[in-house]
Amino acid sequence: MTERFSFALNATDGKARTGVISTPRGEIRTPAFMPVGTAATVKAMMPESVRATGADILLGNTYHLMLRPTAERIDRLGGLHKFMNWDRPILTDSGGFQVMSLAELRKLTEKGVTFKSHIDGSKHELTPERSMEIQRLLGSDIVMCFDECPALPADRARIAESMRLSMRWAARSKEAFGDRPGHALFGIMQGGLEQDFREESAEALKEIGFDGYAVGGLAVGEGQEGMFACLDYAPDMLPVDKPRYLMGVGKPDDIVGAVKRGIDMMDCVLPSRSGRTGQVFTRYGVVNIKNARHQDDPRPLDEHCGCPACSNYSRAYLHHVFRSNEMISGMLLTWHNLHYFQELMQGMRDAIAAGTFAAWEAEFHARRAQGDIEPV
Repeated sequence: MTERFSFALNATDGKARTGVISTPRGEIRTPAFMPVGTAATVKAMMPESVRATGADILLGNTYHLMLRPTAERIDRLGGLHKFMNWDRPILTDSGGFQVMSLAELRKLTEKGVTFKSHIDGSKHELTPERSMEIQRLLGSDIVMCFDECPALPADRARIAESMRLSMRWAARSKEAFGDRPGHALFGIMQGGLEQDFREESAEALKEIGFDGYAVGGLAVGEGQEGMFACLDYAPDMLPVDKPRYLMGVGKPDDIVGAVKRGIDMMDCVLPSRSGRTGQVFTRYGVVNIKNARHQDDPRPLDEHCGCPACSNYSRAYLHHVFRSNEMISGMLLTWHNLHYFQELMQGMRDAIAAGTFAAWEAEFHARRAQGDIEPV
C-alpha cells in the first residue's frame, strides 16, 4: 500500500482517460463516480453496501459536518473514516458552495464568509484557513480548496471578481494545508463560461501547485450545452499528469460527456436522492417506479443488472413499497442507482482501455433513445 498520494494515467482514447489514483487508504479507479455522504452517511445505504456497488471513494461535506456534529467532535471520536465506518478514501468539499447556497445572512469579504446556520441560526465564519482546519480534523484523504462559486448566469465583472478572489483563497488554502504526506489538496478552477477567465484561473492554480485540479462553477444553471462547451477546453488547460474533477455533476449523459472531454472524477447526490423519490436509472433510461403501469409488472427494473433490487424483487413489489412509503423502497432503489452508476464508470474504463470509447458511447446513447421497454 502506498504511503503517498499519486496518479497514474494508464490509457487514453481521444480525450477520455483511465487511470488509478493511489492513496494510503486504497486505490481509486478513474473515471470515478463518488457517492455523496453529506452528513457522514450515504442516505438509505450501509457503508458496506456502498462499497459493494463498486465505489472506491465517498464525498463528505465540510459545511454540514462543521455544523453538526462538528469537526472537533468527529476528531475526538477518531476521525470521519472511523465515525462513519468507511475505511476507503474520502474527499471533502470545502464548504464554499453550501455557504453560498444554503446559509442565511451571508457576508463575503476578502477574509472569508460569515453566515448563520440554516439549522439553528448560530453564527459562523468560514475562511480558507478554517476550511483547511476542518478538513484536517475530519481526516479527509482529498481536501478541496476554499472557493467562491457564483450562480450562472452572471455578468463578466461578477465572474472575474469571484474567480480572482477564489485564486487568492487557493493560495491561502495551500499555505494553511501545509505538508501532509498521504493527503492531497485539489485546486478549483473558476471562471464561469468565459474561456479567458478559465485560462487565467488555470494558470494561477498551476503556479501555486496542487495534487489535483477541479473544474468548479459548472452545474449551477448553465445547462448541458453550456457545460459541455466549457469542458471542450477547460480540462485541456490543466496538467495532464494530475486528476481532473468535475464537481457536482451526476446525470448519466452528463457523466459520459464529461469523461469524453477529459474528466476523471465526478460526484452528485442524484442517484441517492432519486432513489428516495422513486426515480430509477437503467441502461434504457429513467423509470419512475411510482407510475401505475408497474403495479402488475413481474419484471425486474433491469434484467441485465445484478443489484439486490433487480435480482430479488419485481417492479410490482418496488412500486408497492414505494407507494406504501416503506423504508425498504429508498434502500433498494438507491442501491440500484448507485450500482448502475458504478457499472457505467466500469464500462467507460473498460472501453477507454480497449480503445473503443466512441463505439461504447454510441451504444450508450442508442439504448437510452430506445427507452424503457413495456411488458409484452
